[in-house]
Amino acid sequence: MEISVVRIGNSKGIRLAKTILEKYGIQDKVELILKEGYLILRPVSKPREGWEASFKMMHEQGDDELLIDDVFEDEIEGLQEEGNH
Repeated sequence: MEISVVRIGNSKGIRLAKTILEKYGIQDKVELILKEGYLILRPVSKPREGWEASFKMMHEQGDDELLIDDVFEDEIEGLQEEGNH
């Protein structure tokens, strides 16, 4: 696909069609990769996107319990020793 480079203030840029933005999930930012004579644009990923909704659903279903203790035995012993001083 060939697209024009356009003036944007003192810089230049490219315009991407709405269909391309939607198809590739491009919103506000892209990652620019320079590789072997190519410019590659990749949508910025949001690895934790949707976690809040998932955690809320887990809580509502009672599936948000700790699988391991959040305080370990050596921490308990240290706290007990501090309390004796």
